[in-house]
Parts: sequence; C-alpha cells; structure tokens
Amino acid sequence: MSALRAVVAEDEALLRQSLLTLLAEVCPQLQIVGDCEDGASALETIAAQQPDVVFLDIRMPGLTGIEVARAMREVSPRSQVVFVTAYDQYAIDAFEHGAVDYLLKPIGRERLQATWQRVQQRATAGQPDGALLEALLQRLSARPAAASHTPPLAWLTASSGRETRLIALEEVAYFQADQKYTTVMTAAGEAVLRTPLRELLDVLDPQVFKQIHRSTIVNMKAVASVVREDTGKGRLALRGRSETLTVSQPFMSLFRGM
Repeated sequence: MSALRAVVAEDEALLRQSLLTLLAEVCPQLQIVGDCEDGASALETIAAQQPDVVFLDIRMPGLTGIEVARAMREVSPRSQVVFVTAYDQYAIDAFEHGAVDYLLKPIGRERLQATWQRVQQRATAGQPDGALLEALLQRLSARPAAASHTPPLAWLTASSGRETRLIALEEVAYFQADQKYTTVMTAAGEAVLRTPLRELLDVLDPQVFKQIHRSTIVNMKAVASVVREDTGKGRLALRGRSETLTVSQPFMSLFRGM
C-alpha cells in the first residue's frame, strides 16, 4: 500500500504545529499534503488533494469542523475523518457511540498511535465510513447550544480619513477579503475595514454569515437565489446589489436544499 496522505486543520498555530510534529514522530510514513488554519482553507485543500485522512478540529472560525466534515462527503467521500476536540462530554459521548475516531486535546502519543492503526486498517480494507459519519454529524449538530457571554455583533465601524462610518450588520450583503483589509458591501455602497476576514469570522453570527469562498463571506439574508453551474461552482444573486457572487465548488454542498 502506498503512503497515506493527510490534511491537518487546526486554527491555533501552536496546537497545529504540535500535532504535525507528533504525527511525524508516530507515523513518519504519513504524507502531510496540507495544514490549514480555518475551515474554508481546509475544505478547499481537501477538495483539491483528496487525502486519505483529515485531522479536523471541531471548533474553527467560519466553517466549523462539523460543516467541513459534512461537505467532505460530497467533495472527498473516501477521506477518513479524525476529529480533534477539547474536552466536551457531549461531543465525546457522540464520538464513543459513533465509531468515528477522535483525539482529545492535549493529544497523547498512545492515543494517536491507536488512532493511526485504525486509520491504516480502514484504508487497507477500503471501508468508507460515510453512514457512520453522517449519523455522528447529526448528533453533534443537535447538541445544545452553548451559552454565549458575548452579545451578537450589531455594528461595524469603517474609517476613512476623519470620518468614521457605522454600518449595521443587517445592512451588509457580503464581505470581500482585500489583502490585509476587508471590503464590506451594502446596498448603499461599500467601505473598507481594517479587520482581516479571518478575524471577522470569530465575531459574526455563523447562522447568518456563511463563507462561500476563501475570500468571501455572504449574509444569507441577502441571498436572492443560487444557481449551480456545469462546472460545479455556484452563482449567487443578491438583494440590493447588481453583481453576482461565485461559490467555489467545495462550498456548494452548504447550499444543498436551497
């Protein structure tokens, strides 16, 4: 059997590097074909690389590990998933009953060795775990919402010279990454934020704002329609804006059922 290929997705740089180092020690024959700091880049890398296994943090900005895993069933159905999680009894109970591997932070060498052996066995047997994974994702998605001590973000500020504009989140159609800055688009025009797109993902309501491309976040309430193109990509029409937005192919699974 040829060397297995893996993608690692973890938003905390130190934890990501720690896992990469541990993987190199425990399973040196494993080929790392991508390491990602957020769900969007993870999904695009998985779609492009078609890895044998993905080590996937559950909590990431933008697309969560659960959303990435669900989208993987369409873009890379033969990839195994190993979830990485901090202590969470609800999630652990789901994993234990779901027959899908998980690693608990901080990751121990013995646990990783056992997980690696199971990954190899499944790869040799060619056993896709799609049905088991979907059942697990359903349980995780149904988990009680954690209480948040941070009120929902209602306003953004955009500065231009001496002027500071206040922009209500409900007025935003979409955000577009522009190097170190982010352009915010509304029906009334556009403005530049000094906040990188990735930092916005941490404060936006994930039920309302969805990433459709590595560089684009859209307000789902501003979406008028979505059309699937022959290429597998999508095209969004917006309320209050004349332009359309491209949904990259890996993200189209998020619009299934619309």
